[in-house]
Amino acid sequence: MTYETWIAFVVASFVVVLIPGPNIVLTVNYAITDGKRSGLATVPGVVLGAFLAMSVSLLGAGAVLATSAFLFTLLKIAGAVYLIWLAYELWISTTDDLSPGAKSEPKSLRILFWQSFLISVLNPKGPAFYVAFVPQFVSASGPVFTQFAILVATFLVVAALNSLGWLFFADGLRSWFRKPSARKALNRAGASCLFLAGIFTLRLGKSA
Repeated sequence: MTYETWIAFVVASFVVVLIPGPNIVLTVNYAITDGKRSGLATVPGVVLGAFLAMSVSLLGAGAVLATSAFLFTLLKIAGAVYLIWLAYELWISTTDDLSPGAKSEPKSLRILFWQSFLISVLNPKGPAFYVAFVPQFVSASGPVFTQFAILVATFLVVAALNSLGWLFFADGLRSWFRKPSARKALNRAGASCLFLAGIFTLRLGKSA
């Protein structure tokens, strides 16, 4: 793998991860509620989830899922149900007063981590995408395992930087969402995005 190929992969990865997905929706909501503190859990959750999904996919499970309608359907339903459940929880969640001096109970970092991790792992688009995307940048004339390791590590760094970027961006908007009414509107918008993502996941592959 040449340096030019690696640069092309970095650019392509940034283009891919910049598109907001379910994880970004949760990262933004949590950052506005809990500030940059939430990044201690959501960013590692996204990265470790993506690492597991990429590793399993590139080891062959992704190819199986791409060719097995039954296995793909199982993963699709699991991911969709989880997204819809998160949407329901966010829709009915209470809105804390974020005004100066107001006290609110921060969310458990453990819960934030596992939610972000599971969304990354249960994304049914992930296996087929990783199998189709990453090998395009691997040269058969070089050490394949080393190249895969470099590309996976690169993608994870890009994903982490993207999550951090959204985290700091959302944290800067906290002053806009101090009132419970504004927080409620944000939660409803985030819940709607998660619900639509769940519905889209259920429909994924129907036209194939």
